[in-house]
Amino acid sequence: DFDNIVNSRLQQVVEVKPPMPARYFRLTALRTVNDNDLASAADLSVLVQEQAEAATTPAADSADAARPVTPREARSAFDRPIVLGPDDKPAFPDAPPNIDAKRADIAHGKLEVAEYNSKTVGTTRKMLVYLPPGYDSDKKYPVLYLLHGIGGNEYEWTGYCHADVILDNLIADGKAVPMIVVMPNGRAQKDDRPPANVFAAAPAFAVFERDLLDDVIPAVQSRYSVYADREHRALAGLSMGGGQTLNFGLGHPDVFAWVGAFSSAPNTKPPGELLPDPVQAQGLRLLWLSAGNKDGLINISQGVHRYLKQCNVPHVWHVDGHGHDAATWKSNLYLFAQRLFQPRQPGECHSPTASDGTSENRLDIESSQTDSTPGTR
Repeated sequence: DFDNIVNSRLQQVVEVKPPMPARYFRLTALRTVNDNDLASAADLSVLVQEQAEAATTPAADSADAARPVTPREARSAFDRPIVLGPDDKPAFPDAPPNIDAKRADIAHGKLEVAEYNSKTVGTTRKMLVYLPPGYDSDKKYPVLYLLHGIGGNEYEWTGYCHADVILDNLIADGKAVPMIVVMPNGRAQKDDRPPANVFAAAPAFAVFERDLLDDVIPAVQSRYSVYADREHRALAGLSMGGGQTLNFGLGHPDVFAWVGAFSSAPNTKPPGELLPDPVQAQGLRLLWLSAGNKDGLINISQGVHRYLKQCNVPHVWHVDGHGHDAATWKSNLYLFAQRLFQPRQPGECHSPTASDGTSENRLDIESSQTDSTPGTR
């Protein structure tokens, strides 16, 4: 059955010993998998659902703080009661079906692996880069830095959520500005592969802040034809990467003007620490928070939303009908990407509470200008 196939494959590729429940791990070495192995069992790009994205906060006493979080403990974070409030509803309709279906009748972007020297980690590291269709080094492009979850790596967004296909389709339909998408490995340590207990590497996700700012961004700016100002730089991520996005994006509003956190994990700083001076966030072009109403970790994002609302910080709060899963991450990337790098439009900056009670900083996505280009502000 599926669990047996996955456990066997995990042992071969990432050295996880059976009978570890398959739901706790995802195969991240996607390129090494024979596509025929699981053709009838699951999406070929994903072997297992990431269901253990939480519980990265150390225990109170020093002995427990040094002990890695177990999968059982991680699972308990998802089993907490979900309490929804009046604000916890969709800001936008669900993305239409087949947003990640590859279309033969449009131009496609290019995925390439780029190496860079990480002074932070002290080694050469890799990142996956999406270049939009028709990339031209004589033009300049905005950049979205897209961060993965605790069990993923630089291939998660394309292998699991088909981010490159979503961007191809949006750009072809004139719904998104052509942009470069950089997908680094957010586990900033010399051996950046996910360990058997993925939570053991949680501290490396905090170290990645310096790797991103001091090494990744300069490498991208030296290698690709990109704008180097904050107005053309966005940061987004899922789960653990959502927590990183809030920690780094709100911590450096001089670097990122567009911030999108999807299903943020418990690595997210407490709201008051995340944004001690709410005025700092006023200059953001877009601050997007999202979670599914079936996600056991929704309380993390709820807490941030309530704090932002209390401080009158404009933001999108989008709660869809999904869980902690690829469906919500695909949908939010689809919605978020359409808003990036667009000219300011009437009604873009609302107070946190809209007339219908939905907390949002809303722009009519479907009416976004299709001829928008970077720099047209």
